[in-house]
Amino acid sequence: MVSLDLECAQPARDLVIAEVFEGGCAGIIELSDSRIRVFFDSEMEARPFCTKYGGTIEAAEERDWVSDAQQSWEPQLVGERFFLVPQWRDDPTPPGRFRIKVNNGLAFGTGKHETTRLCLMLLERWVRPGMTVIDIGTGSGILAEAALHLGAATVFACDIDHTAVEIARLNGIDAFTGSAEAIRSGLADLAVANISPETIIALGDEIPRLVKRGGTAILSGLERGDDVPFEAAEVHTEGNWKALVVSY
Repeated sequence: MVSLDLECAQPARDLVIAEVFEGGCAGIIELSDSRIRVFFDSEMEARPFCTKYGGTIEAAEERDWVSDAQQSWEPQLVGERFFLVPQWRDDPTPPGRFRIKVNNGLAFGTGKHETTRLCLMLLERWVRPGMTVIDIGTGSGILAEAALHLGAATVFACDIDHTAVEIARLNGIDAFTGSAEAIRSGLADLAVANISPETIIALGDEIPRLVKRGGTAILSGLERGDDVPFEAAEVHTEGNWKALVVSY
């Protein structure tokens, strides 16, 4: 058994985690918001990820790291309506809450990160029954699923990472591989994007195109100091992260 420590901040971290899981890792421990420790049965399995991402391969104690990681991850209440629970747990859903099953590390959007929680809480406030919602950079599909629970009639979910799209589909989301450019203009009552600041900046013209007059966009994946080309009607923060509400 060997371990490999990797530096990878959100939102890239969960996609890296998905890649090492597919590569046959024995388990993962999240050391911090930007650092993970990945365990492999052999140095041969770890070597491609060390070459790609850097770090040092070290001998590790023989343990069931997958079981350890699962036992350390508890269900969580988010906002007023959501109950996020690991898919291997059978904890009862608290009354009045929507149950969302999540699998730690398969794609960005497990609910553990501040930006995901901010988006979930804002979706509670802004989604109305019958709305059309677009989830840009859907990751695991958690925000798309939340919008459906809240009464959205239609949710269009997209991501440029095909692995993320496959995971979202496994979670019951009708997602497609591609960018927001493929979506018809004026389609959304509400758009949500929990992605990198660079991508939000690149979508400076696309998001206004997608949202109807009178509609709303929720934009996150942003650190407090990030400057993006949107005039926010509201700014919400948690820790070092923020989410914007933009009205059209």
